[in-house]
Amino acid sequence: MDSGIVTNWSKSSPPLPWVVMIVSSACLLAGLVYAFLPPLAQQALIEVAGALPSDTAVMLSQPVSAWHRFGLVAVFSSLFVHSSWPHLVGNLAYLWVFGMPVERRTGVFFFALLFLLGGALAHIIVALRLPHLQTPVVGASGAVSAVVGAYLGLFPSRRIGLYLPLGLYLQFARVPALLVIGSWFTLQLVYTAFGPITGAEAWWTHLAGFTLGLIFAFLVRALDLVRS
Repeated sequence: MDSGIVTNWSKSSPPLPWVVMIVSSACLLAGLVYAFLPPLAQQALIEVAGALPSDTAVMLSQPVSAWHRFGLVAVFSSLFVHSSWPHLVGNLAYLWVFGMPVERRTGVFFFALLFLLGGALAHIIVALRLPHLQTPVVGASGAVSAVVGAYLGLFPSRRIGLYLPLGLYLQFARVPALLVIGSWFTLQLVYTAFGPITGAEAWWTHLAGFTLGLIFAFLVRALDLVRS
């Protein structure tokens, strides 16, 4: 007998955001390792895993087939290392908010490609603008910027459900994505002022990643690769 009750439950649960989970786990593991190391060992970890803009600049001047000998691995390993917990937590928070829907719409392969290319592009921008800089650069800000840009391109009018602090309580609200992305831009400006690379160079890395994400989203939609 029909009860007349209509449910909106799907027969299958949404796919797990594997890339988001793997990236988050790797970043958290690297963060814990970094936190428990003595200062000299911490610096050694940054130097080993971080990407030197001077090395990246030399790499770019070589044939692509020789890049693996000039710091290509560090361009990607540096995405998973952060030198401070606020930087790490901020990147992971925005990765989860924006990364889960983007990964579910584009699939694991294309989302992983977006994340890695966004991070690589950020380091390349630094190397092109500061080719003699020998300070290791770490962090996933460029990659997360690409994810945020892709989200805006794929879901321009979507609202994001967030828990907002109201005194001693948390209130759930659906906030326009543009407002949340605006707060992300504010955080990037703060990191531009106080991060390891300050000024216009840091801002350009975030802007380059964001633009790459937008272009990626438009290409995916144009090629009809976005899953409904």
